[in-house]
Amino acid sequence: MADMAGAGQRVRFRPAMPGDAAAAVPLIYSSGPAAFDYVFATARGGDAQAFLHRCFIDGAGEFGWRNHAVGVLDGRVVAVGAGYGADRKWPFTLAAARQILGHYGAGAGPGVIARGLRVEAVIRPPDGDMHYLAHLGVAPALRGQGVGRALIDWLADAAREAGRRRLALDVSTSNPRAEALYRRLGFIVVGERRSRLANGQGRVADHRRMERRLDAVSARPP
Repeated sequence: MADMAGAGQRVRFRPAMPGDAAAAVPLIYSSGPAAFDYVFATARGGDAQAFLHRCFIDGAGEFGWRNHAVGVLDGRVVAVGAGYGADRKWPFTLAAARQILGHYGAGAGPGVIARGLRVEAVIRPPDGDMHYLAHLGVAPALRGQGVGRALIDWLADAAREAGRRRLALDVSTSNPRAEALYRRLGFIVVGERRSRLANGQGRVADHRRMERRLDAVSARPP
């Protein structure tokens, strides 16, 4: 058990940088591959990870490096996550429209935008005083070793520094392992949204919204 906990204790977290793209983007994609493919993959061979990579490097918006933190172990990026509030909705929307049209063009771009808006009916954007956690990914070899817990603790501290007192996230009903972790960390299910969204590239599963109140005490060691 000590070895399993050790990885989470040794990972060091920091704000992401553009040079993290090669390692961070596959981890972002791993947080919801079917949903990403539904929105960003196209019948003509458009690749979701290629779009996410472009956005990460660009820096702006929900998928940009400025919106992410990474965990580093032995010089390698092994975890990634994002945390943001409702105040980012319109800046993110404008950035996404620019990035989509720039990547897919005027032909395929409007369809990508439409699919993204449909997904927002299942995976709702943050509202009120919520600090929303998204794109939580850990390298497969380190899952179950405390890295996910450490990542959420780090993002929770960022939420406290932003003056927020409520964490929220969405978890796919097809990912019970992640839901079990969030329950152990104090999150509770506050709602579930059904999905009928599917195409030839991917299917968006039903999602559960989970929330947790934040106390005033930092989880980071002094």
